[in-house]
Amino acid sequence: MTAAHRDFLVEIGTEELPPKSLLALAAAFADGIAKGLADAGLEHRTVERFATPRRLAVRVRRLVERQQDRAIERRGPPLKAAFDAQGAPTQAAVAFAKSCGVEVNDLEQLETPKGAWLVHRGTEAGAYTASLLPAIVQAALDALPIARRMRWGAGEAQFVRPVHWVLMVFGKETLPCEILGVASSNLTHGHRFMAPKALRLSTPASYVALLRKRGRVLADIHERRETIRQGVTAAAERLGGHAVISDGLLDEVTALVEWPVPLAGRFDARFLELPSEVLIATMQDHQRYVPVRDADGRLMPWFVTVSNIESLDP
Repeated sequence: MTAAHRDFLVEIGTEELPPKSLLALAAAFADGIAKGLADAGLEHRTVERFATPRRLAVRVRRLVERQQDRAIERRGPPLKAAFDAQGAPTQAAVAFAKSCGVEVNDLEQLETPKGAWLVHRGTEAGAYTASLLPAIVQAALDALPIARRMRWGAGEAQFVRPVHWVLMVFGKETLPCEILGVASSNLTHGHRFMAPKALRLSTPASYVALLRKRGRVLADIHERRETIRQGVTAAAERLGGHAVISDGLLDEVTALVEWPVPLAGRFDARFLELPSEVLIATMQDHQRYVPVRDADGRLMPWFVTVSNIESLDP
């Protein structure tokens, strides 16, 4: 008989997360979920991670609905202590059988070089996955590499930032539990300003599309990173130059926005008299701007920044 499978999704909605640690937190959360599933013997396909400034999420594809049954063997008292001289079971044998949920006659005998023993052999039914997932998620959150956890409100929960919502969906089923002091649901939230209303998730498979179309959020880290890279590159080309964007800056900007909108800005050309290293360090490290060079490699009095909102007046 083929085991039944469903997709699983957990999303932790928070205040804005630290941008320099967002990608590491997302990877650690996914790794923690994967480890918990492996330790529980729960088979699955891919484990996907998602992260934006306001969320950490993990989706598990084709997760089995329950653990496999497993054979169990419990050794009881030695035979010489299990039966008296007339062959009647002793209190030790009766107590062992009761602890196994069977009668003494249902127990077997195990012969070893060191003697003979009563033994109970049976099958332990596998637990339902839905009952195991809340603890697996909590353990993964507890193991995140967070240097300093904080409390908020009147509760005792601690996390890197205050938690506002928890989404836990297994197939079409919402898993009721409490994580970090917040009751779970099947609701997610879109962009803080452009789509502030709660969004109901029908299945884990629709997560990315729902946030993109109705929430104005690009939840996929790689998609958002590539969208930023292409947008910044195109903006610089429209200025007649090329963008100077490092992987580190691209990662940080990816962690700062949910709906990236590249915008070009200009500064006074007299600042070009300063060494280019000073200008680049100022723009990249302090402003998270992308410098622009001309065809000859000289800095231009332009930069590209990435807004987190589509403004009516850019």
